[in-house]
Amino acid sequence: MKVYSESEQIREHISRWKSNKDKIVLVSTMGHLHKGHASLIELAKSLGQCVVVSIFVNPLQFNQESDFAHYPRTLDTDIAQLQALNVDAVFTPHTESLYPHGIQSAPKILIPELTEEFDGRFRPGHFEGVCTIVCKLFNILTPDVAVFGNKDYQQLLIIRRMVNELNFHINIVAGKTEREADGLAMSSRNTHLSPKQRELAHHLYSNLERVKKQFSIETISLLETSAYSHLEKHSMRVEYFNIRDAINLQPISDSTREIVVLAAAWLGETRLIDNILFPMP
Repeated sequence: MKVYSESEQIREHISRWKSNKDKIVLVSTMGHLHKGHASLIELAKSLGQCVVVSIFVNPLQFNQESDFAHYPRTLDTDIAQLQALNVDAVFTPHTESLYPHGIQSAPKILIPELTEEFDGRFRPGHFEGVCTIVCKLFNILTPDVAVFGNKDYQQLLIIRRMVNELNFHINIVAGKTEREADGLAMSSRNTHLSPKQRELAHHLYSNLERVKKQFSIETISLLETSAYSHLEKHSMRVEYFNIRDAINLQPISDSTREIVVLAAAWLGETRLIDNILFPMP
């Protein structure tokens, strides 16, 4: 496994793969790897001959400086895990090389409509940062396939839209959400939960499951309101809990074929997000 921090070095490596007609698959991460990342990497290995994992804590997608400062950074441990997973190359770029004129001066990519609600509302500028860094990684690493987790569902839709709008010839593949035994979606941020908060965290997913079991068009508003109340009773500060069309995140309509329930809530200083997908009954 090769580890590169310079764009030109990894580009040269990738050009050799391409000359051999190898299919290149990218898994982009911010590090602090867990089993959820490992599942995305295993999926990536099934989709091509060469797997590249990027590790970069992107300052442009954090709307709070404190969140960026406290994001866990475990590069040495991450690289050891990637070695064990038989990844072909790791890209660990420096901020200065990706943003040579500084963060504030960086051009930003905005995808309208899909970014206006949910995380786009509560984390202003977040998706502009995500799209900008993903676009940079696509241009540097030129993958044939890129794998993203289904847990960040809104992000997944936005990246797919960006790829289509900017004419990238890249196949975006979604990896399933890996969960703890009690249903909590695996996340690097879960390590910030206190033992008591960790006991409560499963309620986010249990409410998503309840909506799936009890869903009918007539009860959408009631199910959303009930979830808010239930989560608040378990010490969560809810940002959103909404039932939407899985294709465009719009309210359910006669044309809806698949449903997504999106949720975000705070437990203390830790923000949890999750979702559940199911076909229209």
